[in-house]
Amino acid sequence: MDTPSIISHLSLGTNDFERAVAFYDRVLPTLGCQCIMREPGAIAYGKQLPEFWINTPIDGQPATVGNGTHVGFIAPSKEAVHAFYEAALAAGAQDEGPPGPRPDYGEPYYGCFVRDPDGHKIEATYWDMDLIQAQYLNPDAGE
Repeated sequence: MDTPSIISHLSLGTNDFERAVAFYDRVLPTLGCQCIMREPGAIAYGKQLPEFWINTPIDGQPATVGNGTHVGFIAPSKEAVHAFYEAALAAGAQDEGPPGPRPDYGEPYYGCFVRDPDGHKIEATYWDMDLIQAQYLNPDAGE
């Protein structure tokens, strides 16, 4: 199977597993993701593969939030970015930036940022592939 992702999977720790599962069960379907695998103390989400894991730390120590770390999820549309944001806030997330363009990230970028109930920063991002193609992959096409 060929996949556009360069990441096999990533994991975020939680100190309240059931609360985290309830949050992500509500938020990730807005992006077409579902539970792929579930183990004691761990759950994996994805579209086809277990790409995003929530788990209690295997060493038994408390989970902590990484400074400068965040997870960006691909959204299929701007509407999905809005649905993700609204679902996340309704499920207890803290607002870190409402849906909209971020000119500093480039014209093709549209996204939002929230913090999950454990404090992890997550985002939903829609990339306008037509703009990426025109501006970054074929910049001389307009000449």
